[in-house]
Amino acid sequence: MLSSFNQIMAMNESKNVYTITLGAGCFWCTEAVFQRVKGVLSVTSGYSGGKIANPTYREVTSGLTGHAEVIQLVYDADSISLEDILKIFFKTHNPTTLNRQGADVGTQYRSAIFYHNEDQRKIAEHVKQLLNDQQIWEDPIVTEIKAFDAFYKAEGYHQNYYNNNPNQGYCQFVIVPKLEKFNQLFDDLKKE
Repeated sequence: MLSSFNQIMAMNESKNVYTITLGAGCFWCTEAVFQRVKGVLSVTSGYSGGKIANPTYREVTSGLTGHAEVIQLVYDADSISLEDILKIFFKTHNPTTLNRQGADVGTQYRSAIFYHNEDQRKIAEHVKQLLNDQQIWEDPIVTEIKAFDAFYKAEGYHQNYYNNNPNQGYCQFVIVPKLEKFNQLFDDLKKE
């Protein structure tokens, strides 16, 4: 993975650096997958799509704030397309279950794309329709596609969670299979 210095240098050298905010259930899982994607410069776990400012993890997990657990992803479009990012997003979680990913249940675990500009909205709608048309899943994709409003960084212990806790039970039973799926489906998009 790129060091922070190298990430900053890459962002300064490229004019094609963009941000998108994605919710795919538990942010630990989504963060772990996208930290391994070439062209992704940074991944930050947090909360988006809710109705209060600066929510805490406890408030978000209550389901009362309207926020989803998300990652905010900064990527270099010269190295990876948004279409590829979204294909990874859709194929490494179940986008057909409303407000649920595995044992995690509630609106805070919904599948969501918070787009930051109109081009991102169009690409998100296109990829969602493309995958629905391919009938990769038995049920239709229910991923919410909504304009980005605000992002609130999660508490420090949520950042870089899998890398800091690889032997923790949740990591072994939930995150590792997602990483294996990513490696199997997207070997060509992995960081070296």
